[in-house]
Amino acid sequence: MVFTHDTAMDLQAAVILVNSAEHPDTMTTTADLAAFFDGQGYTGRLAGDDAELQSMRGLRSTLRTLLLSSRDDAVPIVNRMLSDARALPQLVRHGETDWHVHAIGTDEPLHARIAVETAMAMIDVIRTDELSRLGVCADADCGGLVLDLSRNRSRRFCSTACGNRAAVAAYRARQAT
Repeated sequence: MVFTHDTAMDLQAAVILVNSAEHPDTMTTTADLAAFFDGQGYTGRLAGDDAELQSMRGLRSTLRTLLLSSRDDAVPIVNRMLSDARALPQLVRHGETDWHVHAIGTDEPLHARIAVETAMAMIDVIRTDELSRLGVCADADCGGLVLDLSRNRSRRFCSTACGNRAAVAAYRARQAT
């Protein structure tokens, strides 16, 4: 694996959050927010109210910018996110998860925790010069982000649906000739 377990999980959660803004938007209700929170295995406080939902929706564009930035452009974004949250990295262990880094308290707002966790994960991405593992879906009709954690760097689509759509289109194009 290219990244530690917690880094890969944080990057995947950030990509899922960013991609929730794609058509159709899948983060429109507090129930959607709760499903995201549970599905990504977050711990700590979840207010689950409209204000938290709007904060999460607002975070998506910042994370998209960060995840698609060049290495040098990502650094000031990461530093600003960590500074704004007054991040203080600490090793923690909870539930079935072994030692990993939390840089913000679990009682802080969810959008702040996700911003800091993503920034911490991006530190690993930047330090290992692995930004090529992040990109935009190869489906021309999709703007979703792709996190490629495969060994051979072969992931091109954000979802199975986009990959299948491209395969069907390629098949039809071959049949037409």
